[in-house]
Amino acid sequence: MTILDGKKISNDIKDEITQVVAQMKANGQKTPHLAAVIVGEDGASLTYVGSKVRACARVGFESTLVQLPESITEQDLLTKIDQLNNDPEIDGFIVQLPLPRHIDTQKILLAVDPKKDVDGFHPENFGKLALDMETFIPATPFGIMELLRRYDIETSGKHTVVIGRSHIVGRPISILMSRKGQPGDSTVTLTHSRTKDLAAYTREADIVISALGVPNFLKADMVKDGAVIIDVGITRVADSTAAKGYVITGDVDYKGVSQKASYITPVPGGVGPMTIAMLLQNTLLARQRA
Repeated sequence: MTILDGKKISNDIKDEITQVVAQMKANGQKTPHLAAVIVGEDGASLTYVGSKVRACARVGFESTLVQLPESITEQDLLTKIDQLNNDPEIDGFIVQLPLPRHIDTQKILLAVDPKKDVDGFHPENFGKLALDMETFIPATPFGIMELLRRYDIETSGKHTVVIGRSHIVGRPISILMSRKGQPGDSTVTLTHSRTKDLAAYTREADIVISALGVPNFLKADMVKDGAVIIDVGITRVADSTAAKGYVITGDVDYKGVSQKASYITPVPGGVGPMTIAMLLQNTLLARQRA
């Protein structure tokens, strides 16, 4: 069994980006600049955005954190997004989700200029992804594909079962795994909460990608020997014995499943670090395409 070390691979990618940025600066080119918009004081969101800002500094990017009050009106938020769209200094930006209930998330995401949509959430970019055109791939699916590529995991002709149908992970990764090329060329089954006898699908899968958000959902008896397991789940589970009062837990019962898997991502340290690395990669692409 091989652990897919997302922390190591993400650091490799950051090192590669750092070298590219250093060369850009040496050539007198503009430094890539990522902005992050966060509304309110959600602790998990603040932590996540903070890690993105630190990652920008690590690779030599410029970064801007736009922190807005939870009481902001939808119109004022749209105005701020319009400013970012038209700011030539900003190459790409993200709007941290979730947004407060009084704001229409879809309307906000639609307002982002697709050329600066480094999260890859705009329908134009999603459509291009489905058509195998050059675009921004959402960072988490992008990170999964990069892990598979760098560990040289064979995907052609394999049966991939995706658990979860979100627009952020499940649907885009199902498209990516079925497209031509390596990684890709898989036969993909997309399962979800309404799938009957879901375990019947996962037991036949060569590759399982779980993005359900249910701690320890995938058990050892639900996978076959030698399967490749990609765990996208990341849930805070209360634990009075832990220093923070909780532990981060994935969708996969790691202790049991790792005994049968050929490759497996840990949680934390698997897909999570890759997500931030690929957000940086998308920002670099935005700068290069400008």
